[in-house]
Amino acid sequence: MGQKVHPHGFRLGVIYDWESKWFAEKDYKQQLHLDIELRQHILDLLPDAGISRIELDRNANLVTVTIHTAKPGIVIGRGGARVEELRGSLEALTGGRVRVNIQEIRTPELDAYLVARAVADQLERRVAFRRAVKQAVQRTMQRGAQGVRISVAGRLGGTEMSRRETETSGRVPRHTLRADIDYGLAEAHTTYGRIGVKAWIYKGDILPDEVEEELPEIIEIEPPEDTAPEEGSEPVPAPEPELPTGPQHTAISVEQQEAVARQSQEDA
Repeated sequence: MGQKVHPHGFRLGVIYDWESKWFAEKDYKQQLHLDIELRQHILDLLPDAGISRIELDRNANLVTVTIHTAKPGIVIGRGGARVEELRGSLEALTGGRVRVNIQEIRTPELDAYLVARAVADQLERRVAFRRAVKQAVQRTMQRGAQGVRISVAGRLGGTEMSRRETETSGRVPRHTLRADIDYGLAEAHTTYGRIGVKAWIYKGDILPDEVEEELPEIIEIEPPEDTAPEEGSEPVPAPEPELPTGPQHTAISVEQQEAVARQSQEDA
């Protein structure tokens, strides 16, 4: 079996940040379970608001909840009544002060969870899975995504044996850490079982700030100008090149020098 890793967790601390920001020395388990309860409570209370993700930030006596939604009007309600109701229920759940911020998702076609949720909703309405997946891929690519991959798995079309179908367009480099890949998982609850929908959307690379390298200073030396000799003056001869000295540059070995000396004595 292949070991899969979550695309967001794989890039935490590199290009993505944590969705929960708090520190606890003793009650870590209770705080973690409370985060899960808060998120589930918001999704159950606003199932039709197109909520993609929920960020939590804890201070000493304040919990800040940031809701990223494609339909902020549904979350706010008429005159802000619905958001006040949500804040009151969250304060009762946490036992402290809660601040609710709403962040609008302007292009839901580029949000992986919302794309997967849209495909799952169509599968629940008995739309053909190939048609739903292909239309979602086309809409996402038309919105400017560099790549999209949607995978559906389960009893597709009501068949007895489950299988997996995948539709890909563009490029989705899932092993590149600097690649901005949004990932979403949704489930379609049908009469013949659950069908899982996964979506990967590649939006481009997030590059770190370029650091200018300190290059060594280069000193340019201008060549000397060629001066013509004056009339009537003798040209200055060029200096003879110095020959290398030392034993490593000796052209004749010691044995050859002794043989030359003996030959000169015999000739004398």
